[in-house]
Amino acid sequence: MQRWKKLAIIAGGGGLPEKLAKACLKRDDPFFVLRLNGFVDEGLAHYPGESCNIAEIGKLIRLMKNADCDAVVMAGVVQRPNFSTLKPDWRGAALLPKAVAAARKGDGALLEMLVEVFEAEGFLVIGAEEVSDVLFAPIGAVGTIEPREIDREDMRKAVGVVRALGSFDIGQGAVVRNGFVLAVEAAEGTDKMLQRCAALPDNLRGTEPGQQEGPRGVLLKCPKPGQELRVDLPTIGVETVRRVHECNLAGIAVAAQASLIIDREQVAAEADRLGIFVYGFQDHEL
Repeated sequence: MQRWKKLAIIAGGGGLPEKLAKACLKRDDPFFVLRLNGFVDEGLAHYPGESCNIAEIGKLIRLMKNADCDAVVMAGVVQRPNFSTLKPDWRGAALLPKAVAAARKGDGALLEMLVEVFEAEGFLVIGAEEVSDVLFAPIGAVGTIEPREIDREDMRKAVGVVRALGSFDIGQGAVVRNGFVLAVEAAEGTDKMLQRCAALPDNLRGTEPGQQEGPRGVLLKCPKPGQELRVDLPTIGVETVRRVHECNLAGIAVAAQASLIIDREQVAAEADRLGIFVYGFQDHEL
């Protein structure tokens, strides 16, 4: 049973915000899009809503209340702002010292602060998967290709890396090949992390002596320990699949029912076409 009457979608970049808007339209559920200037994709311009700057917290709250929204979901890519160049409204200015202090701890702490602000104003904060449950990564293979045991060994190493670094609020992903850590996701995000991997010379790619070159290794994404699961869940899409293929990796592993897959059917088709696996893992498997 739906827990809200009208949803506010705070929209950053990427395809996720529009997926949520379309899910609301399909069910004929009232919604209102808050487009964050400088981040949001142009495709959201024709949906009902308003635009505002990222530091205009007072305006954001006022617009949601004026639109009679009682719930909010934060969706899309928003790069960490340069706090020295922000032009906050009065509410944003009042929150700025707290935001700067939270940001020093990591992006997760900053998002948790925003969740607290919205809840204090009486909004129900929900996750994207509650708006569209087809976004949740399922258990098992997405597509027809399953990870091999050698891939599962890399998955075990990668999940250990992500969780060990979780207390430092560092990323949600790691790339491991033959037990060799090629990259850990930091502030640059998954796409640029994979670009770094693709550019690595052969001697730094974890290739064992005498091993025939071929797809090996895995990109693994999962929530950090203690992460606020209503915001910033690990997310992959078709472009992630293509970048993983460019890195000559064997596949992608994501935490089942704790990660998002944008356009799941297209992801499955592209993964099958390129010969790589996409797999939703459960903790007991690793």
